[in-house]
Amino acid sequence: MKSLLERGDSDVVLVVDDVPDNLSVLHDALDESGYTVLVATNGEAALQRASQALPDIVLLDAMMPGLDGFEVARRLKAQAQTAHIPIIFMTGLTETEHLVAALDAGGVDYVTKPIKPKEVLARMGVHLQSARLARQTRNALDAFGYASITVRPSDGRLMWQTPLARDLLHAYFGTSAPETPPAILQWLRRHLADAERQIEPPRLCAENGARRLSIRLHQQTGDDDWLIVMREVSDAAIIESMSLAFKLTAREAEVLYWVVKGKINRDIADILGASPATVKKHLERIFAKLGVETRTAAAGMAMNRIRQLHPQFEG
Repeated sequence: MKSLLERGDSDVVLVVDDVPDNLSVLHDALDESGYTVLVATNGEAALQRASQALPDIVLLDAMMPGLDGFEVARRLKAQAQTAHIPIIFMTGLTETEHLVAALDAGGVDYVTKPIKPKEVLARMGVHLQSARLARQTRNALDAFGYASITVRPSDGRLMWQTPLARDLLHAYFGTSAPETPPAILQWLRRHLADAERQIEPPRLCAENGARRLSIRLHQQTGDDDWLIVMREVSDAAIIESMSLAFKLTAREAEVLYWVVKGKINRDIADILGASPATVKKHLERIFAKLGVETRTAAAGMAMNRIRQLHPQFEG
């Protein structure tokens, strides 16, 4: 989801505090530093502004009348469209239990009152850089057809999803954020130990008719969050890729695909509704275009190219 706020190159900061003087100090400091600043004086307004503008970071007062900062943070983290936004708590409460509560509610950091603008700016810079790198990674993956989600195994929550991931999860599992599909969650928990030892866990595959979804762990993005990458592949997509890669006709690409899958000419003829003699002629033209002389060489060459274009393909 894109922000409804028209933003330029500056990061957008949502400042939430029920004390106008605190808002004024932070607004001026942030504005002078080049940030686009949004403000809210209560929890309900904070939730509304966050969902509308999708700020890059939130500065959140812990203690407010009505909906306090802890509850605001929990609600932001419970919504897939805002769960990725880093939250820095502002609090005058320095007892350990309050600071722990702030982090448990979803905060990445905290600053104590009275607020020191330079300290706030320094803390923000660190977390904005991390968030920016994570966002760039997700956007790059989506752009190349690799949908991504971030899952927290401890509570099973889906913390983040790209638009492509949202569509795929609904199509293959009938779920939507913040619910993580049970099959993905069980697979993730089963292989966490391997992932933490930097051993590549086996991929999870889901099927939807002739289409397949390949799911793999990508990297750990926080103390308890994991980035999972998914990519959909179909027979049609692979056949089209081979046609373009080797300058084959659509029917030649189909024949080559089934050769890669280990089918003999008679089987391919049955699948395509043609005669074995016709399949043999297609193969002769395929061999000529690929510059090979045997079925095995053609299959090997095609398999290498398919795996380059569709890494999740299993022949």
